[in-house]
Amino acid sequence: MYLNMGELTGKITAIRPDRGRQKRVKVSLDNKLAFSLDAGVAKEERLQIGQELSEERINSLVKSDHFTRCLNAAFLFLSYRPRSEGELKERLQRRGFNGENIEKVIAKLKEQKLVDDLAFARFWKDNRDSFSPRGQRLIKLELKQKGVNASIVDEIVDTTDDTENAYNAAMHKARSLRRVDYPTFRRRLGEYLQRRGFDFALINRVIERVWQEKVSIAE
Repeated sequence: MYLNMGELTGKITAIRPDRGRQKRVKVSLDNKLAFSLDAGVAKEERLQIGQELSEERINSLVKSDHFTRCLNAAFLFLSYRPRSEGELKERLQRRGFNGENIEKVIAKLKEQKLVDDLAFARFWKDNRDSFSPRGQRLIKLELKQKGVNASIVDEIVDTTDDTENAYNAAMHKARSLRRVDYPTFRRRLGEYLQRRGFDFALINRVIERVWQEKVSIAE
């Protein structure tokens, strides 16, 4: 928003689409380009040619525009996948939005059930269980790194079945180890499961189980 701070009042003489920035308009005061606004804000505020804008009204428009840009950025981040509250705040801060607008946006999104750390933690766990199985320890670490409260993390992740996840992960990896000998099979699969956050005792049990199933199938 490019506001000429030397002229904080004036009559609207033009409202034109901003060709360089979609969904924004340029507003001229007394035949001079004064500032740009989100088109939705301009419509909601019922701006019209001929209106006189006071300094107070312009400041209000600026605040509304900043909030709307912050909200639109949040919607964009959420369009890719669900986000935790902490993750969303970090993204918005990196985009340069101030704390006041971020807090207002987060509050609005919570009201709309678009930001919910409990639901996010459940989504993250279920997604991992289905598509990229890993141990409770690693899933908890991932969620805590995304700013989810420890009590929520424990409540959701403690329902994860490490034995089943380790077995599913091992079976997936074993497809690429069909022609290797037992020492190589054990080493590579063990390293893989370790990176997935499973403990050594469970890894040993799963390796033996999968190897036996592999041998049985081969026979």
